[in-house]
Amino acid sequence: MSITRRTARRSVQILGVAAASSALALSAAGSALACNTSEFSAEAKCDGGKGSIVVTDKDGSGTPATITVFLKSPAGSETPVGQPQEVKGSAQGTTVTFNEDWKANATYRVHVKVDTDRVHIDKDIKGSPLTTPAEGCSKDESTPPATPPASSTPPADESATPTPSASESSSAPAGTSSNAPSPAAGDSNLAETGANSNTGMIAGIAGALVVVGGGAVFFGMRRRGASSKS
Repeated sequence: MSITRRTARRSVQILGVAAASSALALSAAGSALACNTSEFSAEAKCDGGKGSIVVTDKDGSGTPATITVFLKSPAGSETPVGQPQEVKGSAQGTTVTFNEDWKANATYRVHVKVDTDRVHIDKDIKGSPLTTPAEGCSKDESTPPATPPASSTPPADESATPTPSASESSSAPAGTSSNAPSPAAGDSNLAETGANSNTGMIAGIAGALVVVGGGAVFFGMRRRGASSKS
């Protein structure tokens, strides 16, 4: 049976459509298998009290990718964690580990870079930045508990001088007596000038003068009496 030109032309058209459909299908399949950031994930882990940042690549195409991890400070600056690492993903997941003694509630940025003939990626992975748990790998690295409310009673001030009690304030200091009699007015002047030291001598002289004067008066009266009799 001979094949006419019309039949041959129609067969060629059918083969062309089939080839184009196959090319489109292969292209779609290739795009579906291409690496993308949604296939990467990161997690902060502990191993024997030591911390690490583990990045998992579940890219089934096995496209090589470079992973870089940065520690972000509260001020906004970034510090690289270790050196960039290369990973080839798999459907089951391929991991790379960055040894990092991370602190509680720290923030890390995970960046992926892919540069091949078919795929070009240079951005952070899905879910970045990563925030570490509220409890670190060591107990002393956990977030401190909230400060309890202050008591309504103010604490005693140890530096303040204690107020003396009524009984202590009313008592006289050592070495002085509040019941001692106050000195007389004359004695106080003598005590200040030192004249009280001659008081005994003056009293003795005055007594002697009184005796001498009394004797002179007695003898004088006796002589007058004798003269009047004669």
